[in-house]
Amino acid sequence: MKKTLLFVSVMALGTSFAQNCSDLFISEYVEGTGNDKALELYNPTSAPIDLTGYRIERFSNGQATSASGGILNLTGSVAPYSTFIIANGQTTTSPSSPACAPALQAMADQLDGVYPAPTYMNGNDAIVLFKNAAIIDIFGKTGDASISTASAWSDEFPYDGSVGAWWTKDHSLVRKASVMTGVSVNPDPFIVTVEWDSLPKDTWTGLGSHTCDCMVGVVELNSIVSFVVYPNPSNDGHIAINASENIEKVEVINMVGQVVLSETYAVLLKKTQLDSSKLNKGMYAVKIRFSNNTISQTSLIIQ
Repeated sequence: MKKTLLFVSVMALGTSFAQNCSDLFISEYVEGTGNDKALELYNPTSAPIDLTGYRIERFSNGQATSASGGILNLTGSVAPYSTFIIANGQTTTSPSSPACAPALQAMADQLDGVYPAPTYMNGNDAIVLFKNAAIIDIFGKTGDASISTASAWSDEFPYDGSVGAWWTKDHSLVRKASVMTGVSVNPDPFIVTVEWDSLPKDTWTGLGSHTCDCMVGVVELNSIVSFVVYPNPSNDGHIAINASENIEKVEVINMVGQVVLSETYAVLLKKTQLDSSKLNKGMYAVKIRFSNNTISQTSLIIQ
């Protein structure tokens, strides 16, 4: 399991009627070169989630059933405020189907099965996360006749790839921090830009961490350890951190969930400094892991 951060923003978007911050949802979608494909799930709750009864189904070409798209039953558990990564499991290359990159597979908590498994998606396949018989998240749209012969969902009406830029093919997509629950009702239409941010093809650096506005978790985590990150805003290339507990690790994460600065400390101290001179101007999240196994975070502005 990969630990993640939480970050507070202003508003919540979503098309699901499920309770916010109550169950797993899909937090990242990687549709890369060949079979370099992966999915990331996020646990927005304060308790571990046992994956017994959870499964991923692929609705090939936006079909109404997953009969030709493959099913993966999930195993293990997802820690609180953490992610679970599923990567394509192909390890050998054939003339028509390359192996998934070992580096991507090494990031996975579970490897997918053989073709036609869910992570053989190619841009026009809907991905559905089930908990037993209940749908708890949908990426794309099932039973979408307009996508059956298209290459991808796009960012302009009618969102079927016929106009605008393709988003679900040759991209990595990250769920917006404002999304706090999955889509449990089939969207009509699927407008990918509402809940997802786009990254270039073959971008995997954000896998394993996710930003989310689940407020309960923020309060619970931050109340355990007192700390301060300063100066904030910062414009001199340095960040100082003082805390009431020894610091084990600090990560600075940008708004699409990418870890852009990371320090792990062999000698534990309650004070540390980071070199932020290479960070671009903007807003970041700072996640701090302490020696008492707690995690806290705050926002940071680089000017």
